[in-house]
Amino acid sequence: MAMAIAMVPQPLLTLFLFFSLLSIANSSPSQHLQIANAERRIDLTSHIIKVYLTLKVENLGTSPASEVHIAFSPTEVEHLAIVKAAATSGKRKKKTYVPLDVKSAELPDGPNGTKFFSITLLTPLSKGETTTLEVLYILTHSLEPFPVEISQSESQLVYFRDSAILLSPYHVKQQTTFIKTPSTRVESFTVVDPTKRAGTELKYGPYENHPPYSYSPVLIHFENNNAFAVVEELEREIEISHWGSIQVTEQYSLVHAGARHKGVFSRVEYQTKPGGTGVSSFKHLLAKLPPRVHSVYYRDGIGNISSSHLRTDSWKSELEIEPRYPLFGGWKSTFVIGYGLPLQDFLFESPDGRRYLNFTFGCPLVETVVDKLIVKVVLPEGSKDPTVEIPFEVKQHLEIKYSYLDVVGRTVVVLEKRNAVPEHNAPFQVFTKPNVKK
Repeated sequence: MAMAIAMVPQPLLTLFLFFSLLSIANSSPSQHLQIANAERRIDLTSHIIKVYLTLKVENLGTSPASEVHIAFSPTEVEHLAIVKAAATSGKRKKKTYVPLDVKSAELPDGPNGTKFFSITLLTPLSKGETTTLEVLYILTHSLEPFPVEISQSESQLVYFRDSAILLSPYHVKQQTTFIKTPSTRVESFTVVDPTKRAGTELKYGPYENHPPYSYSPVLIHFENNNAFAVVEELEREIEISHWGSIQVTEQYSLVHAGARHKGVFSRVEYQTKPGGTGVSSFKHLLAKLPPRVHSVYYRDGIGNISSSHLRTDSWKSELEIEPRYPLFGGWKSTFVIGYGLPLQDFLFESPDGRRYLNFTFGCPLVETVVDKLIVKVVLPEGSKDPTVEIPFEVKQHLEIKYSYLDVVGRTVVVLEKRNAVPEHNAPFQVFTKPNVKK
């Protein structure tokens, strides 16, 4: 390859390099944009980290800009569960939000492997104009327990790593970062002047005039005793019966993903000192189920578990479950939740004659990360050519399932998603072709 390049005439080589650099420049985020003001609020009160980012974007160039890019470090991309954006207008009490399209940007990686997402604006941003964007992104598995093992009587301490300065492909004129911790117990934190701490909040900034891709690492060591509930795998089967009902079966493989428990577990101490021992463990889980649920059961490998409480009304159903033993760091539990639902609440007919199921994707358990989520929709026998409408990207394929008295088998729509969070509990639809009589 080196010999081939050496044989290219110098004018042609110069022209080739010019167009290559031009191509890279055109595929990079526009340097004519500037972040006039950035405010970032990082919520560390749970093991699911929520980051709220407000950007005031200004176009300093001569040509309109139709996209704004946001940057993430390779570590953030690895743990990124969801990114949402909206355009805002008006004052605080009368502020309006218009959702915007966000997608992974096919651009060359920035410095140190920086990855990009692009936000498509409703209307191109002309020269001298500004727009305000609200961005929400969620990170999972981003708190590191330290120490990695704790006894029953110890509190859980974790590390959080980030940057005091917003990682951005644009020049940032002014910015501030607020970090909220679950309690006032903060063992240590990196100081990047000006830095201020008050109660459960750390404030970094304001900082002014930082060039693109500026980065200032910070490390925060703090107490977080919230339930680090992670479902390693959840399989939800939604079976549409021929007899006017829906049967849902959910199989859970749950783990406490916090600092591992060391030493001997004392149930006597756990029960007699509920506020002073096992503070990072959890023994209750709350599942939010659809309204009008019936025939609810909860069991594990041994059999039915009676320690559950169901509360229902016309709007919602809540199932509080209690595993056979409290879960400490590294401990696991496998169980099954099942329930029935009236078919007429979820099966509809579209104007073009297609029947469709409208159901909720995601995990019913509150404040839970699902590493691998599989949703199976078992259609009635004879259903053909199903299509799925879902507001985010999932892997999907079809299977065949044989049940009682089936002849040709039932079509099963299989949807799979990694790194699911409560924000993925959104409605989705499965359509089937209408029956045509000949």
